[in-house]
Amino acid sequence: MKMFKEFDLVGTSSGKIGVGLIEEPYGPGSLNVATIGVSLAGKMDEPDWKVHIPKENIDSVIEALQEVKGEL
Repeated sequence: MKMFKEFDLVGTSSGKIGVGLIEEPYGPGSLNVATIGVSLAGKMDEPDWKVHIPKENIDSVIEALQEVKGEL
């Protein structure tokens, strides 16, 4: 996995959010995905939660997050 950005998880003492790229996550020939991991302990090699997002879905996910942000 190639990490692009890691930052503190607000509201925790040591939590982190990481954004990266995973090549062929589901085996040879599978499409690369963006990955977002959350670790309450700050251990990004063992995140508590993670999501894989195909390239074709990134814009839709960003739009949805912007809508949620507007409601906060």
